[in-house]
Amino acid sequence: MIIGIPKEIKDHEYRCAITPSGARELVSAGHQVLVEKSLGLGIDYSDEQYENAGAKIVSSAKEIYEKSEMIFKVKEPQKSECAMIRKNQIIFSYLHLAAEPDLTKMLMNSGCIAIAFETVTANDKSLPLLAPMSEVAGKLSIQAGARSLEKSQGGRGVLLGGVPGVDKAKVVIIGGGVAGTNAAKVAIGIGADVIVLEKSLARIRYLCDIFNNSATILYASIENIEKNVLDADLVIGSVLIPGATAPKLVSSKTVKKMKKGAVMVDISIDQGGCFETSRPTSHSNPTYEVDGIIHYCVTNMPGAVARTSTQALENSTLPFALAIANKGYKKALGEDKNLLAGLNIYAGKVTHEQVANSLNHHYFDPIEELL
Repeated sequence: MIIGIPKEIKDHEYRCAITPSGARELVSAGHQVLVEKSLGLGIDYSDEQYENAGAKIVSSAKEIYEKSEMIFKVKEPQKSECAMIRKNQIIFSYLHLAAEPDLTKMLMNSGCIAIAFETVTANDKSLPLLAPMSEVAGKLSIQAGARSLEKSQGGRGVLLGGVPGVDKAKVVIIGGGVAGTNAAKVAIGIGADVIVLEKSLARIRYLCDIFNNSATILYASIENIEKNVLDADLVIGSVLIPGATAPKLVSSKTVKKMKKGAVMVDISIDQGGCFETSRPTSHSNPTYEVDGIIHYCVTNMPGAVARTSTQALENSTLPFALAIANKGYKKALGEDKNLLAGLNIYAGKVTHEQVANSLNHHYFDPIEELL
């Protein structure tokens, strides 16, 4: 199979789908790998390293899209990229379509086969291709929150860990999944006063076990969310319903009552955000203010640590990319129900139920579509 790796064009996005090591794996399996010139320069991977791994360097994204059977990338295709996607071309990347109705339509109109990293599952129903970036985003959320709390950034001027004789900052994390757990680990390590709100009782027990008395774990009732958010210095939103739009758990009325200069970091922004006042931002302009509250809603947070993120992502995505290339997409999807869960768009139809429900599209069973 001819596999194309274009450069990412989203604002300050330096991640790439494969490292030279990953390219070598694909080439060793008998596939042709086309890499756009300067693909990895931003994270210290040279064109020469990719060539030494057996990849072919091409001059433009246009050539990548024209020649490749599968496009293997990180972030969702941007508008200019969608215009280059061909019928029956495989797109394997993050998509987050529940929050992207226009992108969904463009992919449907292209006739491509769109497989989303974030909805590929494991046997235990976890999300193995989303997990590494959730880990990164969770840890980064505390760094971003700490920076935004500085007075020069518009925040309250509060140090997360405090100092002797001075109160610690109160960090409230809504959602105790992979991202929320990693946010809690960093916040606890810094010395903040940490509260995690979670709905799954099994997850609550797990969080109580791993954090013992270093964090307060509470059931995520409406009352508990509101009460703790109002008293927070930093709120982290890390709620996920696979494939679906994130639920709005903090209302604009609650935001108005928060302490002035408090910070809200919405990790869920890729899926529409879990704060009513959230809207997507970029690394160039990461924050904005609503009613005196600083909001950080960058849609590609892991891009800030692109080398670490690229390596972590490749470890989880490469085996699936190899399966698609080795077997062809129909056989690969037919033999692996977990990969099949990643199929979002096929032959102009929405083939993921949560995406369809979120966007009011008709859902088509992917098994029926592939037969």
